[in-house]
Parts: sequence; C-alpha cells; structure tokens
Amino acid sequence: MCGIVGYIGGDQAAPILLNGLEKLEYRGYDSAGMAVYTGDALRVVKSKGRLQVLSDLVDGGKSLQGTVGIGHTRWATHGKPSDINSHPQVSNSGKFAVVHNGIIENYQEIKEKLLKKGVSFVSETDTEVVAQLLEYYYDGDILDAFIRVISRLQGSYALGMLCVDDPDKLYAVRKDSPLVVGLGEHENYVASDIPSILNRTRNFYRLKDNEIVELTRDSVRICNMEKEPIEKELVHIDWDLSVAEKGGYEHFMFKEIMEQPKALRDTISPRMKDGRIVLDNVTLTAEQLQKFNRISIVACGSAYHVGVVAKYVIEKLTRIPVEVDVASEFRYRHPILDNNSLVIVISQSGETADTLAALREAKRLGARVISIVNVVGSSIANDSDDVLYTWAGPEIAVATTKAYSTQLAVVYLLAIYMADLLGRLTPEEYADYVKELQELPDKVEKTLENKEDIQYFASKHFSAKDIFFIGRNLDYAISLEGSLKLKEISYIHSEAYAAGELKHGTISLMEEGTLVVAIATHQQLLEKMMSNVIEVRSRGALVLGLTTEDNAQEIGKDMDFLFSVPTACEIMRPSLAVIPLQLFAYYVASMKGCDIDKPRNLAKSVTVE
Repeated sequence: MCGIVGYIGGDQAAPILLNGLEKLEYRGYDSAGMAVYTGDALRVVKSKGRLQVLSDLVDGGKSLQGTVGIGHTRWATHGKPSDINSHPQVSNSGKFAVVHNGIIENYQEIKEKLLKKGVSFVSETDTEVVAQLLEYYYDGDILDAFIRVISRLQGSYALGMLCVDDPDKLYAVRKDSPLVVGLGEHENYVASDIPSILNRTRNFYRLKDNEIVELTRDSVRICNMEKEPIEKELVHIDWDLSVAEKGGYEHFMFKEIMEQPKALRDTISPRMKDGRIVLDNVTLTAEQLQKFNRISIVACGSAYHVGVVAKYVIEKLTRIPVEVDVASEFRYRHPILDNNSLVIVISQSGETADTLAALREAKRLGARVISIVNVVGSSIANDSDDVLYTWAGPEIAVATTKAYSTQLAVVYLLAIYMADLLGRLTPEEYADYVKELQELPDKVEKTLENKEDIQYFASKHFSAKDIFFIGRNLDYAISLEGSLKLKEISYIHSEAYAAGELKHGTISLMEEGTLVVAIATHQQLLEKMMSNVIEVRSRGALVLGLTTEDNAQEIGKDMDFLFSVPTACEIMRPSLAVIPLQLFAYYVASMKGCDIDKPRNLAKSVTVE
C-alpha cells in the first residue's frame, strides 16, 4: 500500500513527483504530499484527498521550485486521513523529511522514549517517529543517523529521506516493502514500482531488505547496515510504455480483461517445447516430489481463490493431499510442516506481507517452497526455492483479472508437470492436457467476443442490492472469485456458496427478485446443480446461468438468462468461466458510476499485515 517517488537531477522535481505518484494511484491512497528542497529549506506540501488536490496546491508543480524531492501517496494505518497525518513527515526543526510505506510495529515504544527526552509530536502516525528519531541521533553524519534509526525499527517499511544539511543527496531503504532505484543521465530516482518512473528511465536496481541507497545527480551508492558497498545487477525494462497506459480503453480493468488472451499466451507458450511442458526455473525432481506427503497452498484474496482451484486440480492429477490457507491465518494455526512438505505460495506482486510472512514460516519449518508471482525479483520470488513467473505484464487496476488468469495457467502447468513426474498420466492423457493448454488463449478470446451479452444482462441488474454466486466443485471455486470481483468494484453485497450448502441456511435469504449467478460447467454434477437452480427459482430468485456450449441447450430452459463458454477439459474450465464474471462485475460497476480502477478503501499491493 502507499506509493513513494523520489527524484534528484537537473529538472524541476515537483512535476516529476506528481507524474510518478499518478502512476501509483492504483495502489490505493487517501492523501498525498511531497517535500522539495527549494534552495534554502525543505518545503513540504501535503493534503488529504485525491492527488489532484495536491497538484492544485502547487499549480501542477510550478509553484514548488527545486530539483530534488520526495513524494508520497498514503493509505491510512496509524492516524485517520488528514493533512497533518499525510506524508512527508518532518522533524521538529524541519531538518529531515521522511516518506514511508509499511508499518513501524514498535513506534509507540520509540515515541514514548522520545517524549521523555522532550521531543514533541504533531501527527498520529507511526512514520513521524522516524523523522524525529533521525534528528535525535543526528550528529553531522546523515548516513550514520539513518542506519541507527533503521536498526531501531521493527516492522515492514520502505523509507525515503531528505536532509536540509546535504540537499544534494537522497536516501532510501527497504525492508519487506518494495522499492526500486531508477538510473538516468545526471539524474536518479527511487520509487515503489517501476511503471511510476518508466517514462523517465528504463534502467533499474531492485533493492533487497536492509539495503540502503544514497543518490546524487551523478551517482548511486548502495550499502548494507555496516556501510559495506553492494554491487547490484542492472535490470533493463523493455516494456512498451503503453502497456502501463490505458491504450484507448476507458478503464485499466477493462483493458486488462481484454489482454488476457495475450497474457495467457505469454505465460504458456515459453513453457512448451516439442509437445512437453518445460519449467526451467523449477528444480524439483521426481524423487523429491515422491517424498512429499502433503502440499500446502498459501495466498490472499484472488490469489487464494486460485489456490482453491489448484487444490482440486493438483489433487486430481497427483493424488497428493492439498490444503489451502488464507495467508493471514497460516502462521497462527501452528501449521504442521517439515521437509516432507511442499508449500506453493501465490502472489501477484510478490510483496504481499501476510503471504511473505507465511513463506518464511514454512521455510523455518523445513518445507520446500514454490512461488507463483508476476514480479521478477520480488521478495517472495527471492525467498522461494523455485519460482514460476506468470508474465502477465503490469496490472494497474486494483481488481485483478489477467494476473488471476495467468496464475490459473501456471497452476495447470505445474499440476500436469508434477503428475507427469510421478507417472500419474498416460502419454495420451499428457498430450491431451498439453493440447488443451495451448488452445486456452483462443478459447478465452472467443469468450470475450460475446461480451455484449453480459453487458446487456448487467444493464438490467446493476441496481441489485444482494447477489449470490453458487457452484459445486471447481464451479464453487470460481464463484468465490466472481463474488469478490463484484463486491470489490461495484460495492454490491455479494456472497459465494457451495450450492450443496444452500439448504443449510442460505436459502432463507432467497426471495422475489433475488439475483443468483449459477455456475454449472462441471459435467458430473450438472443434475445436482440444476436441482439447486430450481430450488432458488421456486422462491422467486432470478438466475443467470453460466455453462459450457455443449450443455447450453440442456439447461437453458431452467435459467432466466444463460451465458455459455467454449467447451474445455474439466480442470481448465475455470479459466473460461471466470471471464463472464469479470465482465459482469465490470459492467455493473461502470453502470453504477463507480471508480473502477481505484475502488474505495482498497490497494493493489497489501504490504502490511
């Protein structure tokens, strides 16, 4: 959550900071601010509200003159959204300005000690203790003071810092919160995410935990907590800048929905060679796989829903028991893991705080960890034994679509790969699965061609107050994601239920006009699913049915509206069924006039617990 941009160079800093923060809006925020050295002091401007409020205060950056500065978008954790609680936070003398992503867990302890020393505080934030502690420790050496402060902090953080005593330097550090360094000609940058400064540079360093960077206009020096220099590998980004722009679409979310066929091809095709699945970054052997007596899948949000699909798929193909955990609960149930356990960690950003903490607990207990992430060099990727990248490209909208779909594709790849290692598949079965995988992008493309049907249905029901999603087996797993997408961006109350559980309480909520989305793609459970549909319709519910083309005629008569997707093998039907659910959520939110790409109270990357 939150976003950091820092600049030092020859151009005016404020417009660059504003532009970079705009690119970070997708992360979620409730206030914004910046600090710029104006020649004799650090001038700080910050405000509650959207970034436009800050931009208006500084006339788009024109009224804040200076060539070094730090900017920030804040999502409130400690202290309500307000001008005072916004970042940057400044020390009492105005000597230090600090921006911070994450949470300082021991801030209260530090604050109480500083209060006893006569230090006064003006905000409710945990971040202000960093600024005040910097001033308290400072004796003329900025880097020494910074290291002393960092050594006192507990929690997760990325910090950017300026000091008026040496305004030709910009400092930053990360611990469990992403931060990159951008390299330019006579100018350099720090940022929370690459797209925020991609229009300024293509060359980056990715910082690791407890790595400190000191930037000047012509140099970048990275060191550890002992001031020992660290050599970093340069990362050159070849993305087309338009990938991180809307490209003519009204919203990033719709653009990313439409990009799913390409994202799937980019994820699947490089892993296919001569009719075989090749996972170059996975070193898992058949002997190692055979010793695993359980697989645990750990994730949050939509990635957790991918994990629910993965449980069905992996158990079906490998016959190894699979548990799925919400990452925030994983550590606190004292999981039973050892060196006979495999843990699969799923995260779009690779920086999700709860998921990263769960990964580290799994490693501590001796488990082997495979991660599925989208961001190369992210913390989760770095801490895993094996990593599979989804190659979805930048995803800007808060509500995930193409990252979710590519995670599903990687699950299929991994499940088939492991089943083959274990000898669970005949050559014919293996060839069929590979063929289905290769056809998947085209089938998703075909599904998207009929988006107007979903748009029409959404136009009739966007004013619904409650919507229920039901399904069985893999269809239930997809119901979870469909419900989440809808509530995330439309703010309509929606719930997903295993259809067989309706009679255990939920059916009492069915009344005249209640909208139910019934997902019925699982052939073996079709009759049971249709019984559930008849149950809710008999109580007045309206039903949107979702099935495969080969079943459409059979079940269409019992639905109020039916949308069909191309027929595919059982384990890959979720990749097709989720598309109309994404579209339905999008069109409903659009017709309600919601802020689709930046829904209220949500952030793209949740880097605090």
